[in-house]
Amino acid sequence: MALEPASVASIAPEDLVEFETQSAPVQELIRNALKLTEKKLTYQFGSNSPSNAGMDCSGSIQFVLKAAGVEELPRTSFGFYEWAKEKGALIKTEGVHSTEDPVFADLKPGDLLFWTGTYSTTKRNPPISHVMIFLGRLKADGQGVVFGSSDGRRFRGKRITGVSVFDWKVPSAESKSKFVAFGPIPGFERLQAEPIGEPEEEPKKPLKAIFEKLLNKDSG
Repeated sequence: MALEPASVASIAPEDLVEFETQSAPVQELIRNALKLTEKKLTYQFGSNSPSNAGMDCSGSIQFVLKAAGVEELPRTSFGFYEWAKEKGALIKTEGVHSTEDPVFADLKPGDLLFWTGTYSTTKRNPPISHVMIFLGRLKADGQGVVFGSSDGRRFRGKRITGVSVFDWKVPSAESKSKFVAFGPIPGFERLQAEPIGEPEEEPKKPLKAIFEKLLNKDSG
């Protein structure tokens, strides 16, 4: 079955209000995520590699976190939810239908975002079906943006198919899908902006170099 052509959007890290104030690991995570949006990858269910010309939501999140040095990552959106709940500080948002809700005062760039009901799931409790990363607010209009992969969400009126930036929106009360939780990537703030396990006699490299190596390997 042929994949739907990619229709994606990207921004520069410097377009984000909060970017300059973030820690080095979060800045590098955002840079790597945005670099992936420039590859024009379509949405492909079951893929976590750019070499497949497309990725799904959890595959894109897994890829950028792996490049950042996070180990033993889940593969599904439900797996990420359980991981964040067990090892992090997940904030539940059942019944929230606006990004202006006071609960989002604690939302930070780099946080994981979780939805249910975006497609039918089985044997998942709760039925988590989608995961993305919050990037922050755009300087141009003050509105939030997120990173991930989708085959129908939007960015500033444009329908997106692929690995992209998206508008930060939560479903209305009438929607079948629900936004249910957000929280920090477990242990992420403890990461240093350098590879893990590098021989001491060699110069350290920034996470950007690790991401480029991983991206080139997957694209080959």
